[in-house]
Amino acid sequence: MGHMNHAEFSCSVQPSYLEEQSNPARHEYAFAYTVTIVNSGTVAAQLIGRHWLITDATGRVEEVRGLGVVGHQPMLKPGERFEYTSWARLETPHGSMQGSFFCMTDEARLFEAPIPAFTLARSQSLH
Repeated sequence: MGHMNHAEFSCSVQPSYLEEQSNPARHEYAFAYTVTIVNSGTVAAQLIGRHWLITDATGRVEEVRGLGVVGHQPMLKPGERFEYTSWARLETPHGSMQGSFFCMTDEARLFEAPIPAFTLARSQSLH
């Protein structure tokens, strides 16, 4: 059979606090996050859907599921990357997000790409 084809997407995230979109008096804290997805496997694959867990400082978890990312379902060849920016709103000045992307190879094999947990913190804007 030879070696198995290897399907893998690697994800990294860069968060930032959105001062202008936030209203601390109303307990609204907005954060942007830029996600970079790299096809680090050996086969072409498509990002089909997403599953996020958003946890605020009180431990409240919001679950978000959906098709695609920012209206796209990008098909990535080995070595290709896709980058997008989205945003989240918390009721606390900090929290965290983690999740996974649901992906499918061009041979219609499903796999998941984990999104490592990252911190959302208002203090990120104070340099």
